[in-house]
Amino acid sequence: MTLTRKPNPDLRRLPTEQILAAAHDLDRMSALEIVRLINREDATVAAAVEHALPQIARAIDLVADGLRHGGRLIYVGAGTSGRLGALDASEIQPTFNTSPQTVQFIMAGGTRALGSSTEASEDDTALAVAEMKKRRPGKHDVVLGIASSGRTPFTIAAIEYAHRRGARTIALTCNRNSPLERAADFAIVTEVGPEVLAGSSRMKAGTAHKMVLNMISTGAMTRLGYVYGNLMVNVWTKNEKLIQRAVSIVEQATRVDRATATRALKAAGNRTAVAVVMLAAEVTKPQAVAALKRTKGHVREAIGLTRS
Repeated sequence: MTLTRKPNPDLRRLPTEQILAAAHDLDRMSALEIVRLINREDATVAAAVEHALPQIARAIDLVADGLRHGGRLIYVGAGTSGRLGALDASEIQPTFNTSPQTVQFIMAGGTRALGSSTEASEDDTALAVAEMKKRRPGKHDVVLGIASSGRTPFTIAAIEYAHRRGARTIALTCNRNSPLERAADFAIVTEVGPEVLAGSSRMKAGTAHKMVLNMISTGAMTRLGYVYGNLMVNVWTKNEKLIQRAVSIVEQATRVDRATATRALKAAGNRTAVAVVMLAAEVTKPQAVAALKRTKGHVREAIGLTRS
């Protein structure tokens, strides 16, 4: 393993590394006092995310445009940041029935690091470049680097390589003017301030970044039409619970009774979006499938196309 350690300013200068005055006596507090303090600090996270909404919206449009042209969304991170990217990426396929290639993750230390600590790997810039090279990033790909400090060498190296290859790059951090922000096309900065447990970015920083990733992936998939209203019309139907959820979605989307929704879903081969188009536009399964193919899976557009 090749480690590259670049000179860094004092970590203590970063807002996320400051000491939270209210938590000075954390180890003397009762359980109730601890949870009240954590809860009070967690309540500030949404406001920090709110300040970054214009940049988050920009990211959504960038990702949607890239995916529309056959690109991918690739999350990169180490430690908590990498695990958050992996979590969001793993949820996209079953929620929106996308290809597993559509949203990917690169984790410092590989998949083994998802369940165990491999902290030294976050300094391995050679590994970051090697992992990114495997993905062959291009102009339609969006690579999103996640690092609360904005200073993780692995993540910075991956973003720099992707940028050189023409991919569009985004930094997600909690500290302004970081090396990661400078390496990316633009940054989403959620300034959550010091943690209750000093320096533990799995707390407020992690919560903020989970919220942002939820917004970006859900927003992009919605812009692509993989959602109808606010319904998961592309949800997987791989077990009985999900089939029943799909029936309810068809019911709500088309305002038919449950028996009709059940028959339509079965006729559609348990493909929720196909059943919705069939019922909403009053067309056959082949017509619904063809419309969805022509609109690249955009359900509302497919309904309009078949009606016209």
